[in-house]
Amino acid sequence: MKDVKLKKEPVELYKILKFEGMATSGGEAKTVIADGKVSVNGIIETQKSKKIMSGDVIEYNAEKIRLHFK
Repeated sequence: MKDVKLKKEPVELYKILKFEGMATSGGEAKTVIADGKVSVNGIIETQKSKKIMSGDVIEYNAEKIRLHFK
């Protein structure tokens, strides 16, 4: 699991996927979230703009990241 530091919170889920390279673009990130392929804290998440906070764990495509606030 990779730890990622946030400069501000909350951050929208699709932006995290995009900026951490888990998706190639914001559009792809929104699509995979809407398709139910992303989980937050072990629960499938379909809200593209879900607010992600420090301590949340995101999993997609066999990658897992945990977010921390600086």
